[in-house]
Amino acid sequence: MAAQRGSNNSAKAKKFDGPDSNAFDDLEGFGVAVVHEDGKWKVTPLPSSALLSLSAAETELREMRSSGAVFGLLDVDDEFFVVLRPAPSGTRLLLSDASLAGEYDIAADVLDELNIDIPDFDEDELDDIEPWPEGDMGLLTDLGLPEAVMGIIVAETDLYPDEQLGSIAQRLGFPDELAAVLDKLPR
Repeated sequence: MAAQRGSNNSAKAKKFDGPDSNAFDDLEGFGVAVVHEDGKWKVTPLPSSALLSLSAAETELREMRSSGAVFGLLDVDDEFFVVLRPAPSGTRLLLSDASLAGEYDIAADVLDELNIDIPDFDEDELDDIEPWPEGDMGLLTDLGLPEAVMGIIVAETDLYPDEQLGSIAQRLGFPDELAAVLDKLPR
């Protein structure tokens, strides 16, 4: 996996020097910015770098100027998803599968930001470990997605991350906007 943790791409590094350009070649998934303003939803794609680094994703979202809510949805390598919501008091985060933080830098970045130790599993053990979420299940409550419903979506581990994010979009009322952006992304 190109997104595996390596010496040049450490989650402990606070300064983002840019991801290894070769990492984009093998990493699948997508990142989108979602804006809710004046009762309308707007979904725009995020650059591929948002899938590799939490700081890159946060920077992209913070640069979006809006008087309404702004958050990001990331499907990383079709393995897990991240929901992030920058705020003046700090970014609120949800990682759907913390067991993969030893394999993906952005998952490790999320755990690091949440002050949670990165799990250390042998590669052979990963298939036997049940995924578990970490972070704020209520980060979209004020927009109409209660914490309990988010918990149900995250617990549906038989779904792929894009399907789980689709459920979030459906519950909040922007499935068509999300689908329109995803249809235009190269896959």
